[in-house]
Amino acid sequence: MVQYRKMVIDDVPAVHAIELATFPTPWTLESFYYEMTENQFSHYLVAENETGDIIGFCGIWLVIDAAQITNVAVVNSVRGQGIGEGLMREALRIANEANMDVMSLEVRVTNTVAQNLYRKLGFQEGGLRKGYYTDNHEDALVMWVKL
Repeated sequence: MVQYRKMVIDDVPAVHAIELATFPTPWTLESFYYEMTENQFSHYLVAENETGDIIGFCGIWLVIDAAQITNVAVVNSVRGQGIGEGLMREALRIANEANMDVMSLEVRVTNTVAQNLYRKLGFQEGGLRKGYYTDNHEDALVMWVKL
């Protein structure tokens, strides 16, 4: 059984390990510590398995009336089991509780699996950010949902 909870500072090394294994241009360890200690807008969630291992995470910035998903990742060995969807549903719940009007995110134009999940959750296409990803200059599809 997967449980979702607010990320705490002790979770940073495990979250960073998932980040390193998932993204071609991962955030630094220091970036996650900054998000947890300095960034007043950030809210992070983790997914834990039954043994307490962190198997996914999601970052959200809540700024004025808009929520922005910063990053979401799930351990490769448990992808396809609904954990990413659970994290996104928790993010949407938090944004709703904080009275945000919209939530947005960027996703690689080639990441159709993630795009399909976001569409399932009500996200719509909002445009392209040309050359957004620094590793290969791939475009990002901007997606958003009204809350």
